[in-house]
Amino acid sequence: MNDPIKMRNPPLIAVRGCAVGIGAALVLLGASCKQAPQVAAPTILTTKSGIEMVLIPAGSFKMGSATGKDDERPVREVQVDSFLMDRTEMTQAVFGKLVPVNGSHFKGPQRPVEMISWGDAALYCNKRSLDEGLEPCYDEQSGECNYKATGYRLPTEAEWEYACRAGTSGDYGFGADPRQLGQAAWFADNTSKRTEAVAQKKPNPWGLYDMHGNVAEWCNDVYDKASYKDAPANNPRGPADGPQRVLRGGAWNSKADACRSAYRIGESPGSQDACFARDAIGFRCVRRAPQNPPAK
Repeated sequence: MNDPIKMRNPPLIAVRGCAVGIGAALVLLGASCKQAPQVAAPTILTTKSGIEMVLIPAGSFKMGSATGKDDERPVREVQVDSFLMDRTEMTQAVFGKLVPVNGSHFKGPQRPVEMISWGDAALYCNKRSLDEGLEPCYDEQSGECNYKATGYRLPTEAEWEYACRAGTSGDYGFGADPRQLGQAAWFADNTSKRTEAVAQKKPNPWGLYDMHGNVAEWCNDVYDKASYKDAPANNPRGPADGPQRVLRGGAWNSKADACRSAYRIGESPGSQDACFARDAIGFRCVRRAPQNPPAK
């Protein structure tokens, strides 16, 4: 199948303590940032439908938190293959090109889609795949995911946390201080009890916006509070079955703790429980990386 994408490589960025927006020149960094370690910024791709995605490099990271909730332990080393991830949460404008009915509570073309079930998010992934001539990932009867398909799907929980951390090891993609969360996220302390337009806050070191806050994001995994104990180290994909799916990232109505990179929660795929209202749940898509990405 055809897979036309456009790629570009932004210049270097500082990734710890002094992170700047993608494309910003290093000369603009303040004197206090001179010692910040620097890495090549990720490749940004534009899909056939005009959506920006980030090429997330393969690698390993420490998944979970030794100081977080019980379901975030034990912390273990996890290996993740390279993949593509949407730069922003799915917006109502983009979603509306394939799904004409906008059921979101907080209307706005650049606001994230919310009031969406796990199943409807998976169905959208299939629609987007077909629209771009790619092989759909989801069996629409069983909900099972074919990870070998070329099309779009929801991220695994490991992929999501790996992308959120973006090479960092603190509680958040920018470090460990929750007092800085307002620079990267819309959450309970700085919103007017609603979602906000995507990509207004600072991106993480890999160029992804709103990984903390705004709307909690569906992952592909079934939720099990004890799943970390026996999970494989290479591309874990969660339990085979269960009544809940994983949500990650926190939302506009979340406190700082619930926006941490390692924070996880289970939610009914079709409805909400006491933890998240439906208008605080959205998603973003991922897909397999191109077989021949450009050299960095």
